[in-house]
Amino acid sequence: MKKLLLSIFIFTGLLVFSSCEDVVDVDITTEEPRLIIDALVRVDTSEANTQMFVRVAETNSFFEALPPTELSQMTLLNMDNPMPAIFFGEVEPGLYATTISTETLMQDTWVLQINFDRIIFVAFATFQPTSPIESITQGDGSVFDEDDTEVIVSFTDNGDRADFYLFDFDFGNYLVTEDEFYQGQNFEFSYFYEEELNPGDEVEISIMGVDQELYNYMDKLIEQSDRGFGLFETPAATVRGNFVNATDIDNIEIFNNVNSPDNFALGYFAIVQEHKQTFTIQE
Repeated sequence: MKKLLLSIFIFTGLLVFSSCEDVVDVDITTEEPRLIIDALVRVDTSEANTQMFVRVAETNSFFEALPPTELSQMTLLNMDNPMPAIFFGEVEPGLYATTISTETLMQDTWVLQINFDRIIFVAFATFQPTSPIESITQGDGSVFDEDDTEVIVSFTDNGDRADFYLFDFDFGNYLVTEDEFYQGQNFEFSYFYEEELNPGDEVEISIMGVDQELYNYMDKLIEQSDRGFGLFETPAATVRGNFVNATDIDNIEIFNNVNSPDNFALGYFAIVQEHKQTFTIQE
């Protein structure tokens, strides 16, 4: 519980008639700091190599910014084919990077291992493909505000698999959809920007393939935010991603013997194919 001091001043014209101070009790959820890991690896399969970026920080008090975090070590391990561990280097405070062959990254199951403050966090991921965007056009519709900007996105779903999609509409705006009702068909939908956009402004729109677990995770995060969710922001409520505390695990196939089940990191590790286009706002 923290007490916030609110000063209320009442003015009429140039004369101050009264002032008062009220102490208001505000319930603020507090807990031990957690590590936040933004490990969404976007893969352009037309490139020979993929540069992987992972950003880390810690949750902080309610009103403070997230500080960058220094790790003991970050490595990428291949679960299916023995190969040397791939080490990440810190390129700036809180940002780690490494480069790997795109063809190699698209194969097998990968484990991201993060050593922080004598705790080991791990998460698993496999490459998730997606369909390309076929067209982006601008509409003239609106939802709540006539100043909204409508863009119409079209793509064709792959009929040979069950697909889940994550769209990035720039400015921290995300949307998820699954192909349950348009399996193997062309699908067209509208997205409305609340941001003020002017003719000539450019927006970058991405389509990414995700698995059902990341789809569910992002769906929860988007529901918590009026404007969508940036993967590297603190969620409004603690939504658990796929990182687990593996410090006390003695069998990598079994994750139910961890001594501290509540000691987990926020965030998600995923390897996703991305297609993106830049669209210029029209009149």
